[in-house]
Amino acid sequence: MFDDDNNIGRSRMLPPLPERMRPHNLDGYVGQRHLIGPGCILRNMIEGGNLSSFILWGPPGVGKTTLSHIVAKSLGREFFTLSAVSAGVKDVRDVIDRARSNSLFSPGAAPILFIDEIHRFNKAQQDALLGAVEDGTIVLIGATTENPSFEVITPLLSRCQVFVLKSLGKEDLQQLLDRALKDDEVLSHRDIKVVETDALFRHSAGDARKLLNILEIVVNSFPGSSEVVIDNRTVTSCLQENVAIYDKGGEMHYDIISAFIKSVRGSDPNAAVYYLARMLDGGEDPLFIARRLCILAAEDVGLANPNALLLANSCFQIVHTIGMPEARIPLAECTIYLASSAKSNSAYMAINEAIAVAKETQMASVPLYLRNAPTKLMEELGYSDGYKYAHDYPGHFADLEFMPAELSGRKFYEPADNKQEDVLRSRLESLWPKYYKK
Repeated sequence: MFDDDNNIGRSRMLPPLPERMRPHNLDGYVGQRHLIGPGCILRNMIEGGNLSSFILWGPPGVGKTTLSHIVAKSLGREFFTLSAVSAGVKDVRDVIDRARSNSLFSPGAAPILFIDEIHRFNKAQQDALLGAVEDGTIVLIGATTENPSFEVITPLLSRCQVFVLKSLGKEDLQQLLDRALKDDEVLSHRDIKVVETDALFRHSAGDARKLLNILEIVVNSFPGSSEVVIDNRTVTSCLQENVAIYDKGGEMHYDIISAFIKSVRGSDPNAAVYYLARMLDGGEDPLFIARRLCILAAEDVGLANPNALLLANSCFQIVHTIGMPEARIPLAECTIYLASSAKSNSAYMAINEAIAVAKETQMASVPLYLRNAPTKLMEELGYSDGYKYAHDYPGHFADLEFMPAELSGRKFYEPADNKQEDVLRSRLESLWPKYYKK
């Protein structure tokens, strides 16, 4: 018979639930079926033994570290790990030297070097990896929550595949929950009744680690011998009593940045500056914030104030140049400016709709008179014939159909209601009355 009191004492000495539930093979791994499902790229790489360097890009708690360990274990490779937060160039070179030394005495498949938060490596640290990755001394697996095209130097990025990991869906979270209740050495011996999962899944936000942490908090809120009832009210109550401090590596990271973004979008400079301060005080990377301001300037301020994007880009460059603590000032200036500015998402809406249509009309023919004619044969076939050079016409405008025939008359850009775009609307109405009617 299982002793609840002994279990409580023993569970306190055990690792947290997310560690206890960490899978050791692909069959136990939840989510990312587009990468590790039957016939998918990463599973094929593992099963074929043809491992090449890659970077795992995705939000916290989706299994980047776990997947790296599974890859190494599945292939029986030696596994080195570094954290970009604490490792320097010397640490990188030491690992590479050990890999080379080991290969001399026991030649075989190259060992794996896993670097967590690789986006925090500076150029010198990334440069130190290049030679070893290129000559096959090591296979690099990097993990990042940031877009690697911004944070990883081009020579290194060109030697790595980038695999995008997605937040876990409701079915994935349910699978994790069921498995934890059934298989965990502590929870499996508790009397747990799951009545509702809405709050549990909502607060988890697609993060497996967060889901398991919340589950453990809720279960531990009940005495060891009593029945545990998990419902929306209980989950919310437990989380309110266990408010986590801002953690740029996980728990509240996305809640705070979401509040920051929505405050700027909602034109509240005071709330925006407050959440900016929360992030800076919590140790957030100032360049992460500056990039979000650039996105906000393009997506939410947009054509209502085109200068916003210029200011945001300047802010990014300044933050990159001066660093903290002085970077807090241009970040605050840009935040207040964007929050106080007029808003428009017309460009954002236009490109999203255009991309959706473009995916469905990839075979639509470009009109002959718009095509390039670099050869005599193309000229004879009518390429460029009939094209009107806009600057040869009054007002530098020639009335031509620029869309493919099947998309004639299709409109993607609709000016928003603001001073700047009122000017654009007036011009478009005069040039294209058939599309933009007064």
